[in-house]
Amino acid sequence: MKIIISGCGKIGRTILKNLANEGHDIVAIDTNPDVITELTNIYDVMGVCGNGTDSDVLQEAGVSDAQLVASFTNSDELNMLTCFLAKKLGAAHTIARIRNPEYNDKSLAFMKQQLEISFTVNPELMAAREIFNILQLPSAVNVETFSVRNFEMIELKLKADSALDNLKISDLRGKYKSKYLICAVQRGENAYIPDGNFVLKSGDKIGICATPTEILKLMREMGVQQNPAKKIMILGGGSTAYYLAKQLSSLNNLVIIIEKSSEVCAKLCEAFPKAVVVNGDGTNQEVLIEEGVGVIDALVSLTGMDEQNILMSAYAQNKGVPKVITKINRSVLVPMADSWGLDTIITPKKIVSDVILKYVRALENSQDSSVETLYRLMDDKVEALEFIVKEGLDFLGVPFKELKMKSNILIAGIIRDRKTIIPSGEDMLLAGDKVVVLAANQRINNLSDIKG
Repeated sequence: MKIIISGCGKIGRTILKNLANEGHDIVAIDTNPDVITELTNIYDVMGVCGNGTDSDVLQEAGVSDAQLVASFTNSDELNMLTCFLAKKLGAAHTIARIRNPEYNDKSLAFMKQQLEISFTVNPELMAAREIFNILQLPSAVNVETFSVRNFEMIELKLKADSALDNLKISDLRGKYKSKYLICAVQRGENAYIPDGNFVLKSGDKIGICATPTEILKLMREMGVQQNPAKKIMILGGGSTAYYLAKQLSSLNNLVIIIEKSSEVCAKLCEAFPKAVVVNGDGTNQEVLIEEGVGVIDALVSLTGMDEQNILMSAYAQNKGVPKVITKINRSVLVPMADSWGLDTIITPKKIVSDVILKYVRALENSQDSSVETLYRLMDDKVEALEFIVKEGLDFLGVPFKELKMKSNILIAGIIRDRKTIIPSGEDMLLAGDKVVVLAANQRINNLSDIKG
């Protein structure tokens, strides 16, 4: 598929890398010639130096036969204009990054329609939603929801004293009565789709699929359930903090925001009159102590500097804060944060990249299924995909026990008529089902790819 990416900063570069790795024909557009030189040297992509709002630049990039044009510059307006021009010049589909809260309200649908934008992404809003989901289930290091919202996958880190240490997965059924499936395990650098003989170890990161109710039941049985966070401290008052505070305030949580800019503080006070907004430096330990870091349920570090987020998260963890969430943009810093025990890390560019990959694979799909959701888990070693099953699938109605599948592939859940099924060998797929499939160390585009 021919894809043009305009704006190759952190997010644009991440998306370019992932799409290039999947074999797409990529053309990069950026105003910085050094960026274009670097990208064309590292990746198998073409490059055009210029502005995506320049029709000559778009035509040089081959816009007329592009299946997708995506614009990720720092300007919402430039992104929208690039998509508008690309569509007029023949691009089949367009994606724009639109971050401003003023655009992400009722006017967004109108703008998309008038400018013929196929899809919009807002990294800060997406990150805020992911953080919000984790704060509702603090025991998890990650929470992924699927389209009908009655099926979830959570990631848990097994601590040194975990009740699951040295247990076979097949033995867990007798120990815990909840309806769940351990669908993925990461141990060190390796990821597995485990079978019943797999023995869990302390330090493993495990993926569990179930309905939200069953997940809560399981975590209570395991003795690791934490109540949803009610008193949350947020360091940094940028767009992600704004969107997160908006969601948390709707549940009447106590939200404390610490922000250095007095101008930003004034806007936050106006937007969230019930929140506690502190004009101060969130990296100052005295400020954190004064604002009650010792009695909060969760701390979310969202400043613009990864190093500050890591240091203050480590400080909060040492202070005994029950849940600490750290935003990190630079992937190279994630292993360091993880080595310090900061296991709940949010990376906005990864969240957006997953969404774009899902969109592109949906455009590529065959007639037998379509991608609804895509998540990359376990440090990107495992993919969880949700498909809608269509009539053309050649193993409709075939019990799973009779279906030969590739190794490291697992059918983790079926949603049929809004009911969730944790599948057994007797179950089968029917047209209209939604099915969640996990794949380790491989890529699948559609359901036909799972057959061995």
